[in-house]
Amino acid sequence: MLFDIYASSVYRSVRKIVSLDQHIALACAGLKADARVLINRARIECQSHRLTVEDPVTVEYITRYIAGLQQKYTQSGGVRPFGLSTLIIGFDPYTGAPSLYQTDPSGTFSAWKANATGRNSNSIREFLEKNYKDTSGQETVKLAIRALLEVSCREWGKEHRDCCDDKRAWPATARRG
Repeated sequence: MLFDIYASSVYRSVRKIVSLDQHIALACAGLKADARVLINRARIECQSHRLTVEDPVTVEYITRYIAGLQQKYTQSGGVRPFGLSTLIIGFDPYTGAPSLYQTDPSGTFSAWKANATGRNSNSIREFLEKNYKDTSGQETVKLAIRALLEVSCREWGKEHRDCCDDKRAWPATARRG
């Protein structure tokens, strides 16, 4: 019985990164109940588009759809705005080019080459602005891990500084040098 309760709570855990379609993912920060509603509506739109047009959605199309929903809830009377910010990432189904978009609760969206959302996003953005170069593959993964390590080490404070200063504790893909 205890295992059943534990298993059901694991399956119902909150996810911050979800797949909308085979080639598109969404990361969110904010109210998780609002995120569930927005994710379900976006998934339905992806499926409807695939059925009616017989082609997968582009990242820009689904971003416009999500931003439109957020904007509609911001301006409509009787409903409250969605309380979440999203990062929508994916590959264009026709060219294979990667895309990254951000939406905010007001319904505005913008394209980015690198971005972060949520707690400490400003620190990560500053790091990315200083260190970003047009790269691909492993170099991009290394940059993302370095950004997370820099910010987390800064936030931990002096009592955990020894762990952050010891480069051997870092994952192999994040080591500088």
